[in-house]
Amino acid sequence: MRIFLTGASGLVGAAFARAAARRGHAVTGIVGGFTGELPGLAARRSLDLGDESAVTAALLEVFPDAIVNCAAISVPETCDADPARAQTLNVALPTVLARLAHHLSARLVHISSEQVFDGSRTSSYAIGDATSPINLYGRQKIESERAVQAQATEFAVTLRAPLLMGNSPGGKRSTHERLFADWAAGRPVKLYADEFRQTCTAENLAEVILELCERRDVRGVCHWAGAELLSRYELGRRIRTHFKLSETEAPISAITRAETPEAAKKRQACLALDLAPLYGLLKTQPQTIEAQIAELHVPATSRDWYFSRQ
Repeated sequence: MRIFLTGASGLVGAAFARAAARRGHAVTGIVGGFTGELPGLAARRSLDLGDESAVTAALLEVFPDAIVNCAAISVPETCDADPARAQTLNVALPTVLARLAHHLSARLVHISSEQVFDGSRTSSYAIGDATSPINLYGRQKIESERAVQAQATEFAVTLRAPLLMGNSPGGKRSTHERLFADWAAGRPVKLYADEFRQTCTAENLAEVILELCERRDVRGVCHWAGAELLSRYELGRRIRTHFKLSETEAPISAITRAETPEAAKKRQACLALDLAPLYGLLKTQPQTIEAQIAELHVPATSRDWYFSRQ
């Protein structure tokens, strides 16, 4: 299968390229300014994803069987800082890709987010539940979902993903990598004890995306996440324990949403996802927190600090 992959240097994109290569697929990966190695790519192109003409030309040249869109500005604060750029990558790009998928009769897998929900309840959100995003990123993801569905109804599946764990090419993208960066720099780490997430690893999500590339019978919006719901604070503590760091070496302070009322207005309290119908339909299974953390490596950017303490 020929696959056109955007966001190939990101956490999920890089994991997907490796997974696809293991199954013998030829992946053309689109990157921005990243110059490091990206195993799994059959071809690699540096492209401005905001340039519709360039994206169209590149995609038509590849003429793929499947398009996987992992490109996004996924940090809410970054979206707020540059909403026009975020709109281009988070909404305009998937709209273009969906239009081209329809034109080429190509499978399209578009990555969305749990943040389309407001997080105000403790029960799991099902696919059909009303969306009510509380930040710009969530609103843009809803807009992208609707555009993808409108442009490529017969070919597209949108996968809402959770907070991700994993090992990114640059060592700066995932949850544990950001923790290591703060610990190494001596910055205080404060994590919410009353914000709950159903994390999964980029590797696990990549396997799901790959199955969906091969399963054209699955269309519309789907959910994927891990097997357990955990507070951000407890997640940080378990990561610290896994890497055998002490409370002194890697301090974490628990905070609550009540202590930061302004920030909490744009932060969801609990984002649990109902994984039906994918759970049981796919070979890939949701991971436990223990299994996820076992996959984590010390980030290259923090190795000197880490190994100097061992």
